[in-house]
Amino acid sequence: MRKSWLAATILAACAAATSLPATAQNTLKMAYALSTSSHYGAGADALAKSIEASSGGKYKVQQFANSALGGEREVIEGLQIGTIDLAIVSTGATLNFVPETGVFDIPFLLRDLPHARNVLDSKIGQDMLAKFPSRGIVALAWGEQGFRHLTNNVRPVKTPADAKGLKIRTTENPIHITAFRQIGILPTPMAWPEVATALQQGTIDGQENPLSVITSAKLSQMQKYLSLTGHVYGPALVLMSANVYDGLSAADKANFDKAGKESAQAMRAYVDNIEKTGVEQLKKEGMQVSEVDRAAFAAAVEPAYPEYYKKFDKKLIDSIRDTK
Repeated sequence: MRKSWLAATILAACAAATSLPATAQNTLKMAYALSTSSHYGAGADALAKSIEASSGGKYKVQQFANSALGGEREVIEGLQIGTIDLAIVSTGATLNFVPETGVFDIPFLLRDLPHARNVLDSKIGQDMLAKFPSRGIVALAWGEQGFRHLTNNVRPVKTPADAKGLKIRTTENPIHITAFRQIGILPTPMAWPEVATALQQGTIDGQENPLSVITSAKLSQMQKYLSLTGHVYGPALVLMSANVYDGLSAADKANFDKAGKESAQAMRAYVDNIEKTGVEQLKKEGMQVSEVDRAAFAAAVEPAYPEYYKKFDKKLIDSIRDTK
């Protein structure tokens, strides 16, 4: 009796020991900076559901929202070394790894959502995704945040003159920073997890983000004025660690490619919805919303374009502008 009990215990222990690595390997960690109720959360949910369904439950995705695994730069570094498996990030973070992605951050280059999506879905955008594997990262798809707008606690902003002197949080994105300085804004680069505290303490006057972020991050509780500047289109990227992707079968790679595209579509659907409802929601939550002289803002940043031509091929910029 004792021998059979001992044998059963050893067998159970061996089975548990051999199952642990498989479980760890198949539960993938996915990181992003915003809440689960954001467009990033919508994208993460779509990816998780897609890959679990297509793999028959072989792969599951554990989500780490609200910068739980660090800021975006740390998350990308985690993808490179394999401590993080999947992520959704902004191009403000990828600039340090694939600098060419910054071309989409040039102010007033992309006219509207259809134009931006056509560019990203074209050879221009797809060629950019192909640059990531050399950095230890696989870019599954272009996601989306929408067009960025300005918020602050000092005064309504309708013209570039109104914005002068405002201390505005930006991403660590030199392309944005150059444009804001041209307008007369005092750009203050800051990691996203620090922004709420800085706004509450008055360290900064405001920030700039798409409606998808302004609503999901409940910035109406911290900011009084919203200006619909639409100064920059905000792409996002659905990324995967090359360490994980390269070890997959061809079928599994195809499933993750498909899941990445479904993640991107979910983000676009979220943005489409928030573009229709977000402004009214923010008004109801107490924000004062201003339409702006967008042409005046575009003219104000035009002198920065020679700097952008130094960073990026002018033919590339012109091809983006000329895409229908």
